[in-house]
Amino acid sequence: MHLSPALLVAAIALVGFLCQWAAWRIRLPAILLLLLAGVLLGPVGEILDPNELLGNLLFPVVSLSVAIILFEGSLTLRFSELSGLDAMVRRLVSVGAVFTWLSTSFVAHKLFGFDPSIALLFGSLVVVTGPTVIMPMLRTIRPNKNISNVLRWEGIVIDPIGALLAVAVYEYLVASGGVTGVAHSLVAFFKIIAIGTVIGCGVGYLLGVIMRRRWLPEYLQAYGTVALVLAAFTVSNAIEHESGLLTVTLMGIVIANMRGVHIEEILSFKENLTVLLISALFILLAARVDIGAVFAMGWPALILLLVMQFVIRPLSVFLCGIGTKLTWQEKSLIAWIGPRGIVAAAVSGLFALKLEQQGISGASDLVGLTFFIIVGTVLLQSATSRPLANLLKVSEPSSRGALIIGANHVARAIGLKLQDNGFTVLLADSNYDHVSEARLAGLPTFYGNPVSEYADRKLDLTGLGRMLGISAKREENVITSLRYRHTFGRDNIFALKTNREAIAKEKESISHAHKGQFIGSDTLNFADVSKILKTGGKLKTTELSEEYNYESFVAGKTDQTIPLFAIDLKEHLRVFNEGGELSPKAGWKIISLEKAEQPQVPAPKQPALPE
Repeated sequence: MHLSPALLVAAIALVGFLCQWAAWRIRLPAILLLLLAGVLLGPVGEILDPNELLGNLLFPVVSLSVAIILFEGSLTLRFSELSGLDAMVRRLVSVGAVFTWLSTSFVAHKLFGFDPSIALLFGSLVVVTGPTVIMPMLRTIRPNKNISNVLRWEGIVIDPIGALLAVAVYEYLVASGGVTGVAHSLVAFFKIIAIGTVIGCGVGYLLGVIMRRRWLPEYLQAYGTVALVLAAFTVSNAIEHESGLLTVTLMGIVIANMRGVHIEEILSFKENLTVLLISALFILLAARVDIGAVFAMGWPALILLLVMQFVIRPLSVFLCGIGTKLTWQEKSLIAWIGPRGIVAAAVSGLFALKLEQQGISGASDLVGLTFFIIVGTVLLQSATSRPLANLLKVSEPSSRGALIIGANHVARAIGLKLQDNGFTVLLADSNYDHVSEARLAGLPTFYGNPVSEYADRKLDLTGLGRMLGISAKREENVITSLRYRHTFGRDNIFALKTNREAIAKEKESISHAHKGQFIGSDTLNFADVSKILKTGGKLKTTELSEEYNYESFVAGKTDQTIPLFAIDLKEHLRVFNEGGELSPKAGWKIISLEKAEQPQVPAPKQPALPE
């Protein structure tokens, strides 16, 4: 089927979106569906031919996209997160990488009869894991912080290291081996490190200074950042081939760890861009795979995959983990997760093409075998990692709980009721008296400003999936809504309308873009809830049934009952909010605010009339 280039590009974007959405719905890593879509569109359906669509632009587009993805991932790497884990990460990307490289090369040489140089090149290609596969898998698996931090750091830092190894081996190959080849490889290796470090750290620091001193308006920061990343990547590669990956990785790490540099808006923009790029790249690269060549690998390819999964990776992780604070359960999950991704696919295709042009035999097998390892590791680990994490008890609890801003008496009442219904809550307040009373009531608390740098380091959001602003101060609810919107998502930010907000005119009211959805009815505010609770009202949980449905629940109780929350059949917390629509069904529970019944005052007796 022949489609126009414009239609093909639109189809890639649409199919990528549908794969991401479907993966979110069925709770599987999107990479599985993206790879399947690419194979169906490419070699199976013969609808998409990336070489014909992009021509000579294919590898430049792939390279620049990988640069953006790698930079976005490195923006999340803060040294403060590595407390106690730095030794493990350092070993994995050095000793572990070398062990994986040499072991994989040896097994590939024995199984396929590759020339030792070709085997070493293949080994260097599959050393990398990478953020393109690690990040989506972590979102699905949700392991604990130790595992997540180790895998995230390893996945991002190992990419440029794998590229360094691949370049060194390639230089050795084209120099015809021997002493001259080794010297040539070492020179190229150290040139890449020197150029990548100088340009990466220099441009990263310059960009950090520009942002800290506000030399760019906010609306240009994301654009300027992408432009500088692409420029640094291409200039670095122009000076020394394949040094660009190291450059953009160091750029991100430098900016992420500079004081006074706020990267939230840039990170949010680049995360959205990264999802689009990852989706497009996996579809494009999967569409280039020669299915016949992959199947022709036969049993040796499967044996290689199993040896890498069950022998090489576990040995590497457990050797690197000696003497660290990680438990054996955490090491076991880290040992199981090591999927290969975009960098392996892109670099294998690039070097295979170059080696074929040099007339070096065996180069054509690199792409097929590399894609077999990519698909095999992604399929196997995506399908099994979540159950394994649960079995080892190293996964985070489901994000069903709520971060409650405020520990005043209203926040405490709501926190206790949610806790009684099985939800994790955390009350954050800088008022020590409020925090003390919450602790006495048995509620988990955070004493401090929830938007401070201290909170960024110490506020544990494990098991929390939404924010409830229950502060009596309008500005505090608004600021925290803005701060945690990126963490929980706009749809999971709620606030109780304050007294000031309830009476504010339009020109005094805060924009809806900057505040959470209001809890309860249009007219409900903090003062109302406070008064009801202080005058004998209470929060009550009511379970609905077929006989006693939601209509029955609200009938005749309009003035006495105010629904605040609902718990659906999957034990998810829903919030009644201004403008929102909830249709509770049988089996749901309703948490409502019940006003105290007013005592019946007998009518005064009328004096008897004289006869």
